[in-house]
Amino acid sequence: MPTAPLDPKAILAVDPWLEHNVDHIVHRHDLFRKWKDTIDEIEGGYDKFTKGYNKYGLNVAPDGTVTYREWAPNAKEAVLIGEFNNWNRISHPMTKDQYGVWEIVLPPKEPGVCAIPHDSKIKISMILQTGARIERIPAWIRRVTQDLSVSPVYDARFWNPPAEQVYKFKNPRPPQPKSIRIYEAHVGISTSEFRVGTYKEFTQNILPRIRDLGYNTIQLMAVMEHAYYASFGYQVTSFFAASSRYGTPEELKELIDTAHGMGITVLLDIVHSHACKNVLDGLNLFDGTDHLYFHEGARGRHELWDSRLFNYGHHEVLRFLMSNLRYWLEEFHFDGFRFDGVTSMMYHHHGIGAGFSGGYHEYFGAAADLEAIVYLMLANDAMHELYPDTITIAEDVSGMPLLCVPVSRGGIGFDYRLSMAIPDMWIKLLKHKTDDEWEMGNIVHTLTNRRYGERSIAYAESHDQALVGDKTLAFWLMDKEMYTHMSDMSEYTPVIARGIALHKMIRLLVHSLGGEGYLNFEGNEFGHPEWLDFPREGNNNSFQHARRQWNLTDDPLLRYKYMNEFDKAMNHTEERYGWLHAEPAYVSLKHEGDKMIVFERAGLLFVFNFHPVQSFTDYRVGVEEPGEYTVVLSSDEKRFGGFENVLPGGSYLTTALEWNGRKNFTQVSGASGGDSNNEGFLRAHAVQVYVPSRTCIVLAKK
Repeated sequence: MPTAPLDPKAILAVDPWLEHNVDHIVHRHDLFRKWKDTIDEIEGGYDKFTKGYNKYGLNVAPDGTVTYREWAPNAKEAVLIGEFNNWNRISHPMTKDQYGVWEIVLPPKEPGVCAIPHDSKIKISMILQTGARIERIPAWIRRVTQDLSVSPVYDARFWNPPAEQVYKFKNPRPPQPKSIRIYEAHVGISTSEFRVGTYKEFTQNILPRIRDLGYNTIQLMAVMEHAYYASFGYQVTSFFAASSRYGTPEELKELIDTAHGMGITVLLDIVHSHACKNVLDGLNLFDGTDHLYFHEGARGRHELWDSRLFNYGHHEVLRFLMSNLRYWLEEFHFDGFRFDGVTSMMYHHHGIGAGFSGGYHEYFGAAADLEAIVYLMLANDAMHELYPDTITIAEDVSGMPLLCVPVSRGGIGFDYRLSMAIPDMWIKLLKHKTDDEWEMGNIVHTLTNRRYGERSIAYAESHDQALVGDKTLAFWLMDKEMYTHMSDMSEYTPVIARGIALHKMIRLLVHSLGGEGYLNFEGNEFGHPEWLDFPREGNNNSFQHARRQWNLTDDPLLRYKYMNEFDKAMNHTEERYGWLHAEPAYVSLKHEGDKMIVFERAGLLFVFNFHPVQSFTDYRVGVEEPGEYTVVLSSDEKRFGGFENVLPGGSYLTTALEWNGRKNFTQVSGASGGDSNNEGFLRAHAVQVYVPSRTCIVLAKK
């Protein structure tokens, strides 16, 4: 049955300001419908189309028969070579069909025993139309390894472990979290030692930390195999291979399954925005042509990233990418994806030199890359149809309208977008403004400036802010004294006291006001010092900054534990009250002189005093709901490095008084005699609190 056309009214129901762009949105939806109908008619629907990995690459039948298929239309001849046939370029020729797909079937050596041994090296050898011979790693390969002592180029491996070595999943996927609290992590740096960490170590040592901190979702970076460790995983060479730097595919499965057993959702940082330009161990020039998986010429190259750009308008490229998504969900039990570089994908200019002022012409004009946008629509639509609980997050700095609206309503279909302007704001404040120059109004505007109904992931800092050349928030705040005054045995200096106080306040403010989800990069919860810098020539291949120093937060004599404990309390308080999945906050106060921010969300009252020196006694703030309030979280607790001027508990009674614009209509019985004129009136409420300098408190009704 053909896909239903888009009703323009559905677009305007989301955003009436899109009135002048309805035709563009309907047109891109028509392109999406055409592709979806083609997939239904030719391929039998999403389910079959996205299982391309069962047809292409190397697949094993129960009796041990191996079938290998590869799309390489420019090749004139193709041969499967490897250790199994002593790299013989004649013995195992492949046949080509009308679509340019090569195939070979290898019968078993004996029942159940493959002709190709498990974990042995293989390649495809091809002769081009020119007569030149090239050899490549199979495009759909599931395992590649690197022996840097011999060559930086990867070797393809036939991954077919014996049944007893295949990991068997034990735990069901957890339900999609109502409030998503993401721990962004990189397996390789998740050790304190000067080396690359492993999947097994992450499972044993890091998963318990994440659970105890109160994060319910992990976003794993640099899992898809990449050529250069220092690229942070963003130069992908083999899209179906889990990085061998950290261990085996079975060990990654164990990591994900163990996380599920803890109730933790696991997302993959997926890189479909571009590909490594490597030829010998990548997709570039795979069959000798410039245009197999990518656009040819300038359109197929990213100037700044020095990488190749996919041709999202090609049937086989869509099969490859959409099957890649399905593969990670199906084979490894990932629960969803953070799509890297979505801004680069959606615009022909890739966001280079684009200011994105917010004008709708920037999103729906000639700059929009409709082929890439339609791919994202197909990817989101397919994965949500096949796995309804799938979570997809877009890394988009442009603010594209309808990005997080279902495809059926004219959107691109993501569940969340990353609020990328928020960390930039904090860096600018810490870098260029003194504390008394911070503008409360601008801070609140940046945190609340998001499209209503489209969910956002807020974060104060991610891996981007930790990379060499930048600084983490803790380092911006305290780098002058982090090496000398982070011990409880030393003086609690003004620099350290300010740094710890603001670190806590910034993170809670972002957590509670900035979005419908929250993200933290591993180690930043305890104010990890210094920066991230992977081993490379420029640093003599040092691991000094390519690791996480867990010893700092585990040492009871060091002050890092205060920030760690506050992060834990912040997450567990959210788990109890659920502000992330509540309606956006009502901000009742942004006072520039007092440096105060006050707002309500999920029935809680949040009070932030950013004033560098002024504390306030009996500070009156407006509140909607009358009653008795109590403090459920205070950054001033001793266990958080505070001074215990405000502790949890206490009783704060509201008074009937309009304050900070907070008022609600309360139905009240008439006065004696049943005076109908007094049947209903506006009643407002206020509460008085003590808020010390650089302190935040959260109050809830008793």
